[in-house]
Amino acid sequence: MTGNHKDKTISRRRALAVTGGTVAAGGLAVAGFQSAFADTTDTTADADATATATSTGSECMTLMTSVTEGPYYLDGALVRKDITEGKAGVPLTLRLTVVDATDGCTPVKGAAVEIWHCDAWGYYSGYTTANPGGSAPAESEEGDSANDLTYLRGYQIANANGVAKFETIFPGWYTPRTCHIHVKVHTGGEKEDGTYEGGKVNYTGQLFFADDIAEEIFTLDPYSKHTGSYTVLANDMVYDGGGATSGLLTLKAVHKKDPSKGYKGSLTLGVDPDAESTGAGSGGGGTPPSGAPSDAPTGTPPSDSASPSASASS
Repeated sequence: MTGNHKDKTISRRRALAVTGGTVAAGGLAVAGFQSAFADTTDTTADADATATATSTGSECMTLMTSVTEGPYYLDGALVRKDITEGKAGVPLTLRLTVVDATDGCTPVKGAAVEIWHCDAWGYYSGYTTANPGGSAPAESEEGDSANDLTYLRGYQIANANGVAKFETIFPGWYTPRTCHIHVKVHTGGEKEDGTYEGGKVNYTGQLFFADDIAEEIFTLDPYSKHTGSYTVLANDMVYDGGGATSGLLTLKAVHKKDPSKGYKGSLTLGVDPDAESTGAGSGGGGTPPSGAPSDAPTGTPPSDSASPSASASS
């Protein structure tokens, strides 16, 4: 059984910005949730990991491959570690280390790492009526407390060692893409009103998952309710087979014999802090499935925050 992380707080953007996430309840045992989401890496370990990344030589000096931001980007994501908002799925902790690939892979302190991805059935917040392809229940049937404009989106500010950490769920899939998470690295801005404002985007990319792990996850509930033809890495229009420099995550199971307990994913993002990314990148990203709006997300944004705007880059 997979986790169903129920949000016990008021489902309001402001409340989420203050609390920074949700509490565990429901189908996933609390112990499993805590072990998957525990922040067990202290400052010393962060420093050690950064030193290791810096010492890897030419591999570390390779810039990450910039790719399209895709059709589901929204401005105004919240700065928070836990982006689940009660969405059901296998827990996933992400540890992303931002380094300057043009300067010996030194940590980029204060970089804002932004991620967004679909839920277990392939639906993105802001686009909850977009058909993910195959056969899947309507997003409204999930019965969670998530805000339809903000779930599974967020920023984290990299610490002195360039490390940003997130708590989320393993993403599902939509036609014709493989399983992935979108990521941007921003610098030069600042946290304001619960989100990140100003500065520039240095890198736009996507994070990918090994086929065997993704396919095992998709046999579990609630992922198994979405059926159809899943696109493997080799057939994806964005992933170019470059491994870590193309965004392939290193994944470690929390419990080797029980994938529903969750995974820990990590990757070092080698970026150029002086560069500016438009979000176009390489790879088409795919045409939004039928039902995806061409200009604006569905629903009304919360009244106590700025309206997120949609970007329909493809």
